[in-house]
Amino acid sequence: MSKLKAEVSIIYSGIFSQWNSESDDLPRFLEATVHVPAVIDTEFGFIARIKKAKNQVLTYCIYHPDIPDDNGNVRPPFDGTVYIKENDWRFYLGDCIWAPVSNKQGNWRMTLELNGKIVADKTFKVYLPE
Repeated sequence: MSKLKAEVSIIYSGIFSQWNSESDDLPRFLEATVHVPAVIDTEFGFIARIKKAKNQVLTYCIYHPDIPDDNGNVRPPFDGTVYIKENDWRFYLGDCIWAPVSNKQGNWRMTLELNGKIVADKTFKVYLPE
């Protein structure tokens, strides 16, 4: 384990261009906001800059408002892990709005955890536009 203390900061948060998970390119930052309209394909989240943590495991989690699955059950949070690739690394955590938009409104909390400690935490308020 490295003796360096990891440094994590959110450098962009809000609305982004569509993200391609198959690409190494991060989405393009479009607007700084925590208020996100529930419009299909609106991509939102944050980019964190992580320093001094190469090869450590980063845990991410997206807590959706009580969005039901196809069977009417509340979807569990979306979570996973990823290895930090470099000593100065940028990571995008985000989601996008899908149909139907009527059940997407509410608070969407996104977190990053390193060594059992939350190191980045952002909540977005998704609303139905008029």
